Amino acid sequence: MDLQDNLFMIPGPVKMHPRVLAAMSVPAMGHRTAPFRAVNKELRRLLQYVFQTRGEVALISGSGTAGLDGVFSTMLRKDDRVVTLANGKFGERLQELAGHYCTLMPIRAPWGQQIPLDSVATALEAGATALAFVHNETSVGCTQDAEALAKLAHKHDALLVIDGITSVGGIDVPTDRWKADAVVFGSQKCIGAPAGLAGVAVSERGYDRLDGSRSYYLDLRKHIDKMRQDDTPFTPAIPLHFAMLEALRLLEDETLPRRLARTALMAQASRAAAAALGVSLFPDERIASDTLTAVRYPPGIDDATFRAQLGEEAGVVIAGGQDSVKGVIFRIAHMGFTSLREVDATYGAVGALLQRHGIAGDVGAAAEAVAPYYTKIAALHKA
Repeated sequence: MDLQDNLFMIPGPVKMHPRVLAAMSVPAMGHRTAPFRAVNKELRRLLQYVFQTRGEVALISGSGTAGLDGVFSTMLRKDDRVVTLANGKFGERLQELAGHYCTLMPIRAPWGQQIPLDSVATALEAGATALAFVHNETSVGCTQDAEALAKLAHKHDALLVIDGITSVGGIDVPTDRWKADAVVFGSQKCIGAPAGLAGVAVSERGYDRLDGSRSYYLDLRKHIDKMRQDDTPFTPAIPLHFAMLEALRLLEDETLPRRLARTALMAQASRAAAAALGVSLFPDERIASDTLTAVRYPPGIDDATFRAQLGEEAGVVIAGGQDSVKGVIFRIAHMGFTSLREVDATYGAVGALLQRHGIAGDVGAAAEAVAPYYTKIAALHKA
């Protein structure tokens, strides 16, 4: 497989636009200079745009997990009771992370199934400082009803912490309208930038609770206060700031509403193609993610062999399952700068390989299922 020329369809790091790649090739720049402060000033504005907030934002050199670590270590205390939700790998990771800093009130559901709202309400009624959850669970391709969860948090006066690592910029996350106290995204997901940066949005209430006594580098107050001054508290990943700036400029040029609508249409096309090939989704379609499709393997298919053949023979890279669903599902991402033609070509390759295994019927059926979405996406950009 040509590593420079393939269909790269995993859920992060995702493919990057050529302008994003080119942005990292600039000469070295001092991070305490006026030109770099200008970069940070524009980044602050664009972060507020993608988070849909007028509140505080920060950009941390580290993965999305670093952003979450900063939230839990500086906004919450050890005796704070935090309701955490898990129905996939990343929900379980969030619970593990929160457990280092808070008192957990964990709620779990089988992977890929929606967590019942009445269970969350019962836990909050027992007395909780915060509700924290993964909005979009890419390990199993499902999305939580974040708006309903936000209403429950507010009803019980609990802080609202959202892991939006794979939703911000791809699925609607109106931070201010939901009155979220902390939202985090990862640069290498829906934004389409390189891995290594975490965006964080914090409400006024959340900011007032920030206490850096349990964290030095990830003290969110330091990062927010410096970003207000178009600066950073420590030496940042300078080339990644340039790449993030370009990725967010591209998103603003497309407009956030169009990006979200295009991503949703690609998800619909992906699900239609899967159905046309006779394979089923892992989660209930009613909660299926717009940024990734998780598909069950038909019986008799070996995951490692299938994905290796797909990569070596067709130059298509997709993701397998993790932990308890390893070998059970494969995952196709459609976020960021991914195009419909890439989704189309991916299912063409998947269908051809399934047919060789004696499973898929008419391979052309996937292309026929995707075809109507070209017109729908074209109409978006004319509107």
